[in-house]
Amino acid sequence: MVKIYETVVKKIGSNAELFKSENLLILFGENVPDSLTDYCFNIKVNKSKNEIKPGMILRFDDQDYKITAVGEKVKKNLDELGHITVKFDGSTQAKLPGTLYVENKKYPRIQIGTEISILL
Repeated sequence: MVKIYETVVKKIGSNAELFKSENLLILFGENVPDSLTDYCFNIKVNKSKNEIKPGMILRFDDQDYKITAVGEKVKKNLDELGHITVKFDGSTQAKLPGTLYVENKKYPRIQIGTEISILL
C-alpha cells in the first residue's frame, strides 16, 4: 500500500470525543480557532500526495477504515488547514464538502502521537 497522506495527532481537545456518539471526529491543524480547540484532534498540517478517493484506506495507527465517500473540499482543507470531519457511517454520497466518510466500524482509539494516514 502507498501512503498518499500522513500526519500525527499533536493535541486532543478536552471535548474531542464528544462526537463519538454521533460517529464522527474533527481533525484540525495548528491554526485551529480558539472556539474549536476543545472539540478537535489537533494534527500537524501536511500535504497529500494524490487525490483522495473512495476505496482508499484511512488508518489510525493500526486501525483501518475503508473510505466510502469524499466531500469536494476534503483534499484542499486537509492540505491547507489540516481540517476535515471524519464520519464513520458508511455513506456512499458525500453530504458535506469538508467531510470524509468511512465504513461504519468501531470508533478508533486516538491518543497523542497517533499516526493518521491515507493509503492507496
